[in-house]
Amino acid sequence: MEPEWQTLSVVEGRPLVGGTGLIRERARAEHGLAYEIRYPAGVASAEHWHDHDSIVHVLEGRLRGTVGGEWGEFGPGDVVVHPRGVRHHVEAVTDSRWIEFKTPLPQRPPVG
Repeated sequence: MEPEWQTLSVVEGRPLVGGTGLIRERARAEHGLAYEIRYPAGVASAEHWHDHDSIVHVLEGRLRGTVGGEWGEFGPGDVVVHPRGVRHHVEAVTDSRWIEFKTPLPQRPPVG
């Protein structure tokens, strides 16, 4: 059975800009997990950082954003790393879907 989608309106305690996204947990291990995330075009996370590393693998759409102040744009098949403690943000240029791997396990739940 597929996990249910949940509304995502907050990332690391900061509200999303331009609307809400969707999130569902895909896998969990002792020291990490994977989420599937969807943002409609125009939805963005506020700049934030966290206590875990995140690896984003884009499945559909186009994302743009910053990691440590450097801009990038990413499409299907692209991978970007958000290292722990480094400021970053992401915005959906088009309706987008990605898998986000996090390790170690995040201290905050992602939904809100």
